[in-house]
This record gives sequence, C-alpha cells and structure tokens, in this order.
Amino acid sequence: MAKIKNIYICSECGYESPKWYGKCPSCNNWNTMTEETKAPTNTGFKRAVTMSGGNKPQSIVNIRSSQYERLDTGITELNRVLGGGLVKGSLTLISGDPGIGKSTILLQSARNISRKYGKVLYVSGEESEEQIKMRGERLDSICDNLYIVSETNIDIIESHIVDIEPAFVIIDSIQTLFKSDISSAPGSVSQVRECTNELMRIGKTKSIPLFIVAHVTKQGELAGPRVLEHMVDTVLYFEGERTQEFRILRTIKNRFGTTSEIGVFEMRQSGLEEILDASSVFLQETSFKQEGAVVIGIIEGTRPLLIEIQALVSETKAVMPRRTAVGVDHQRLNLILAVLEKKLKIPFYNSDVYVNVVGGLNLEGTYGDLGLAVALISSAKGREIKLDRTLIIGEVGLTGEVRPIAQVEKIMNEAAKMGFANIIMPMKNTEKLEKRNINVIGVSSVKEVLSKVF
Repeated sequence: MAKIKNIYICSECGYESPKWYGKCPSCNNWNTMTEETKAPTNTGFKRAVTMSGGNKPQSIVNIRSSQYERLDTGITELNRVLGGGLVKGSLTLISGDPGIGKSTILLQSARNISRKYGKVLYVSGEESEEQIKMRGERLDSICDNLYIVSETNIDIIESHIVDIEPAFVIIDSIQTLFKSDISSAPGSVSQVRECTNELMRIGKTKSIPLFIVAHVTKQGELAGPRVLEHMVDTVLYFEGERTQEFRILRTIKNRFGTTSEIGVFEMRQSGLEEILDASSVFLQETSFKQEGAVVIGIIEGTRPLLIEIQALVSETKAVMPRRTAVGVDHQRLNLILAVLEKKLKIPFYNSDVYVNVVGGLNLEGTYGDLGLAVALISSAKGREIKLDRTLIIGEVGLTGEVRPIAQVEKIMNEAAKMGFANIIMPMKNTEKLEKRNINVIGVSSVKEVLSKVF
C-alpha cells in the first residue's frame, strides 16, 4: 500500500516541495509554502480525459477557419470586455473586492441568458438558495429557467450539469469547491487547481460557457495559485470602492478578444446599471476654473474617455515630503516631478504632493502626462487655466519635450462632442490631423505649454 505523505505547495505559483522553505524557490515570495497531504495515485488504472473528441493532427492549411459562436449576456458593457459575448465552452474568471458587485452582475447576466437561450445553473458555495432568491427579487431576476443550488462537491455539481443540461453555468466561488479524492481543505492550491481542471473539462466537452468567481487577497491580487489565471480563457477584474457608485470592469486576459477594454457601471438599488457614455459621467461635476484641475483624454480599448485629474501641492515642514497618488502610477508621478524641477526650476522638494483621478479610474499609459504636469504647476503656482474648456493630452519626456501619442483623432472627436473649445496636444500630432472640428493648439515642450494655458 502506498504511503500518504505531506508536501509543501506555494500558494502563489503552485511549486511543490517535500520540505518547507521560508522563500519559495520558484517565485521568490516569502511565507507562501503551505503544508498539504498528497494521496497516493493509483498506477493500475489511468483515465484518459480528452476535450477534443480524439482529433488527429492535421495540416493548418486544411483546418477550416470560423468565428466563435457567442452568447449575448444582455449587458452591453459586459459584452464589450468579453470581446462581443460569451464564447461556448469558455472558462471566465471574475474577481474583485468583497461587495464590489460580482454576484450582482452574474445574476443579472444569468437572467438575460436564461430568457434568451434556455436553462442557467447558478452554483453557490457561500450562500443558501434563499439568500440568492432574495437578491434575485431585488434585481428582478426571477425566471423559470434560472436554477439555483448550494453545493461544493465538484462531482455532485457535474451530475447536476449533466441532468439539467444548462446553456450557462456560474460557480460562486472556486475557493469553496472541493474534490473528494484530494484530502486537502477547500481553497488550498491542490483543490483549486483540480476543481478548475474539472470545470474546464466539463465546459469544453459539453460546449458550456462557465463563469467562476474568485476571491482576492488583502493586497487586491487574485487569491490562489498563479496557474489558475493560466488555465482559464478570460480573466475579468472589478475595480472601484464600495463607498463609490461607479464600478470599472477591466479585462486582464482574453483569448477571444482584446485585453484593453473596460466596462463602466453604476451601482444602484436595482443592481448594476451600465454607462454607455462614460465621459459625461466622469465630467459631470467638473469645474474648468479651478487651480490644480485639468481634463485629459485617454483611450481604453476602442473608445476614448475624458476624465478629470486633480493635483494639490502644499508646502510642508517635514523632512520627507509626502507623495500620494490615487489612480496614477507612483513612479510616473515622481518622473514628472523630476522633469518640472530640472527644466522649469519649480521646487517640489519642500511640498507635499497629492494627485487624484476623479471617478476611481486607474490611468495606464502616457496619455495624461502633460495634463498631470499642468495640474501640478497650476496648484504649485496657485493659478488657474485661462483657456476656456480646454483638454490637454501628450506624453512628457525626460528632457522636457512633449512627445506624440496614438489615436488622437478619437480623443479630439470625443472632446468636440462633449463641448470642449480647445485641445492642447503634441506638435507632431497636429501635423497629421486631416479634419479639425475644435481649436487645436500644438506644443513641443513643457515650457511652451505654460505660455499657452496661463
């Protein structure tokens, strides 16, 4: 009889070791090795699991190209981040902080899909059927084709899927499932990995799209081993604060579409309401005659967004001035502060600097560099922008030059639609513009911007 032995598995990367390490040899993270019991494997019988029906290798020239068949979730913003809808047989992972709206959007999607395509199975390992029924009544998601079950055994869940034959399955959450063949507790690395493997096999063989809810750590990262992200087809992440009304659904990984799309939602009593015109929401409280406030334009996926960025520079007597950035990369902020100190001789070494992006959006890329620099100068000098309803875009280089950015036409058209009168952009971008429906001001350096806006 084979001997049961204990092994140590890293909760971050899934590395296995017969002994404990303070630092994982694979991912170099500290205190991530957890002890688990490894059951003996039966070498006398091996079960072959195939997901493709025993296909034989063939030349890529002979393979017929076709589009994936997608299911409409009934939520435009969710379809956008998924790449156009749910692909049959796909495995989608959605994560976010507790109370951010994961279960809400899944229940709303389940209602829409059940009314259009047939039966939907909602498997909950954290809540009872009565709790889900109460949320469904609040969200107006009660329908005959929506089936609810509270279960954590993956084998029993598979039998329910075989009996019901649903068009869509929701698992809430993967950390509560367990496989009876594995002796470790639910939520452990082994259980999460094996249960995800089983769900992937079920979805691929039966062409059923599955949505899996995953917890997050205190640092805001996805809980469980990193192999979980590699196994699934799509990873979605909910951003935002529970105290704020806006939610951002961002794509981290997508095998069936782009990873740069975002969906904007507003949390209301009736559930998550999608926001199709996000720029008007982010700018609804904007005042264009305040120091330290600048409107910038960015590109998220295929659509432009206009958002407000605020800066506050206040003199301090502390030895180490404070640098606080919300929605802006901290390293990017330090880089722009260094450029302003070196090239414009504006002292920030004796001042606390606070930067905030209105609406809870996290900026990525360099679209907002020039706008951030103008906001910092405006707050430091106590001067407001003289130009009326002005949008500022551009990348700032280390030598103080303003470098060109991509997709300027989309941002310019969005600014004209929102009623902006002026747009400040890199000089090289103005040379390529074919149609100008707004007053365009080209600049080539940060020093030149000061004479234009103040």
